[in-house]
Amino acid sequence: MRVANMMHLMTLAALSGCATAGNPDPLEQVNRKTFAFNQKLDDVVLKPVAKGYQKVVPGSVRQSVRNFYANPRDLLSAISSFLQGRQIDGASDLMRFATNSTIGVLGLFDVATPLGFEKHNEDIGQALGYWGMGSGAYIVWPIFGPSSLRDTTTLVSNFVVTPQALVSDNSLYYSLTALQITNARSDQLTTSEILDDISIDQYLFVRDAYLRYRESLVHNGNLPADPDFE
Repeated sequence: MRVANMMHLMTLAALSGCATAGNPDPLEQVNRKTFAFNQKLDDVVLKPVAKGYQKVVPGSVRQSVRNFYANPRDLLSAISSFLQGRQIDGASDLMRFATNSTIGVLGLFDVATPLGFEKHNEDIGQALGYWGMGSGAYIVWPIFGPSSLRDTTTLVSNFVVTPQALVSDNSLYYSLTALQITNARSDQLTTSEILDDISIDQYLFVRDAYLRYRESLVHNGNLPADPDFE
């Protein structure tokens, strides 16, 4: 049901605007409102909670939490690599997932990296881009932040493999989700402070940086230089 709701929102976004090379953001009016909402929510709730969390939770524990939620994404990374014909990378990520899920106690501990299984951080959006699918309209989702029509598939697939997606108890589901959001937000405190110091239009800065970054990932860092992007 939760996945179905997200797919419904994705479909509505697709129908509400069509991106072109000259206008990757046909939903800008709506996106700016969502961006402002996210910033307000962050200022009032997420950032203060993340700061308190960072103060009381040791770094080693935060790292284990980070590993726990990142572990299933190695499985998605393997699938994405296989879809792109990168069999060695896919096998490495698959072994990472298997090793950390077992020896690493459900991913709490990263024992795969010392064993030589490299992490590649591929996702479904990158695989679709590899096969020629354009990014589509830029979309700012509530809470989740910047994305695009193509990369919303990454949000959906990441959600499907989260630990909380496997539980039926609502209280446990929301507790695991809150922990994931809080831990992730604590990792971004320094970055967000840098963004707060930027005097230019933050919305445009985040949008252009995100789109450029994602296209760079699709092209494995070999994207031609854009003289208009700094």
